[in-house]
Parts: sequence; structure tokens; C-alpha cells
Amino acid sequence: MIESLLFLCALVSIATTLGIVVVMLSESVFSLTGGKAFFQEISPWEFFGSTKWSPQFADKHFGVLPLLCGTILVAGIAAVTGLPIGMLAAIYLSEYAAPKVRRMVKPFLEILAGIPTVVYGYFALEFITPYVLRPFFQGMLGFDVDGFNALSAGLVVGIMIIPMVCSLSEDALRAVPRSLREAGYALGSTKYDVCVRVVVPAATSGIIASFLLAISRAIGETMAVVIAAGQSPVITLNPLKSIQTMTAFMVNISLGDTPAGSIEYKSLYAVGLTLFCITLLMNVLSQWWMHRFREVYQ
Repeated sequence: MIESLLFLCALVSIATTLGIVVVMLSESVFSLTGGKAFFQEISPWEFFGSTKWSPQFADKHFGVLPLLCGTILVAGIAAVTGLPIGMLAAIYLSEYAAPKVRRMVKPFLEILAGIPTVVYGYFALEFITPYVLRPFFQGMLGFDVDGFNALSAGLVVGIMIIPMVCSLSEDALRAVPRSLREAGYALGSTKYDVCVRVVVPAATSGIIASFLLAISRAIGETMAVVIAAGQSPVITLNPLKSIQTMTAFMVNISLGDTPAGSIEYKSLYAVGLTLFCITLLMNVLSQWWMHRFREVYQ
């Protein structure tokens, strides 16, 4: 009986995932309740090929590329910000920090991971944009900085993924056998050489997996991006402009007065299915990379 109960508990996550997939498919690909699904009314070529996104206006366009561009821009800024800092922090905690320092730093990282995303969003809106970006880019360099912009959103999302990168990368580094470090020291290597040329290469699979998982987390971030990045679905590579991500659009639709069953409402599920496929691909890629290049030590 206990074994059966535990098996049912293990099936909860699988059943939940399958339920989410069925709900998204039922509104975007095929309808289970009658009527037409989103892709039965809007061509996939238009959805993935058009450069205009305006489902809530009279002249409706359903090209997801502006939302995809905004999502990639924010995730890219977050990756450039968070991955190096998290990686360097992991190297310090694993190879250089004294046990007392490690015990002090780890709780702060946990606190950083536990801060609500809404707080990060308002931190970007009320501090980073007016007191960091505008004095530098607008005051010193002469570039216009929108009140809502991709750069501030990407920076706070990068801060948010630092604990994940640091924790997973540190676990990968600490899993490297001490014998490899001692062999490097026996050959006359310095601590820096052992860290860079022995420990980090040996933990590459776990580090890359943590990077991919963190980027997946950045792609799916919602509230911080909604508050800081804006609601302008445009294709741009300028991080100082207002953009809209896929998650921001989903929040905008779900909190609005869009009638259920309308094409605007169904577009929510189409965007959600696209986002689900992207994050699923990132997670599968991270698992494949970890198993393909993982070093097994006896």
C-alpha cells in the first residue's frame, strides 16, 4: 500500500504536465469543446512569420516574432549578466572561500533567490532605470532611455538567476574528486591553474547544464519583465527601448477583459504553447548535455 501511494505521488508531476499540455493544445491546435482552435483560424505561417502583433486592436495581426524577439533580448541580457557572475561566485565558494565565509555567503544567495519577482520588477523600474541607466546612457552618452526598457528587465532577471547558476555550478565543482586537485598540485600547478585547467573542465557538463536551466528560467520569467520591460511588441535589438515578451503578453491578456473563446483569448494559449516548447527544449538540451559529457569518477 505504501509503495502504491508513493507511486501515485510520483505520478502527480507527470499528470500535471500532461494536463497543461492538453489544455494548451485544446485551445491552440484542436478544440475539445467545439468551435475552432487558434491555428484553425490563424495560419501557422502567419503566426511564426509575420512581424506584427496586435491581437487586441481592430486591425488584428498575429505574428509572434516581436514577442519572441523581446523574450530573447531579455534572456540574452540576463545571460550575459547572470551567468558569469554566478559562475565566478561558484568558483570562489568551491575553491577559494574559507568554510566560515561559505557559511555566511550561502544564506545571502538563498535570500536573493527568495525575493519575490515583483520586488525585482519595481527595483528595476524605480532604481535601475532612473538612477543607473539614464544618468549613464542618456546623461553621459546621449542615448534616449525609455521608462520601460529591455535592459533594466534583463539586468534584474540576470540578478535573479545568479543563485541558480551559483548553486548548481558549485555542486558540479565540488563533485570533482579531490585527487584530481592533488595531482595538479603535485605537478607544480598553482591554485589558479588547478582551478581553471583541472576543476572547471572536469565539471563542464554540470556547469553548462546549470547555464541552460538558468536561461530557461530567464525565458519564462513573468512579473519582473511585465513591470520593467513594458508592453510594446516591436522587433528591436536596442535594449534601451520598450519591448514586450511572451510572458508579459500572457499576463496582459489574462488580467484584461478579453472574452473567453475569442481569437484574442485563444492567442494566449498559442503563445503559451510556444513558450512551453522553448523551455522544454532548453531543459531537454541541458539533460542531454549533462548525460553526454558527464565525467564519471570511481
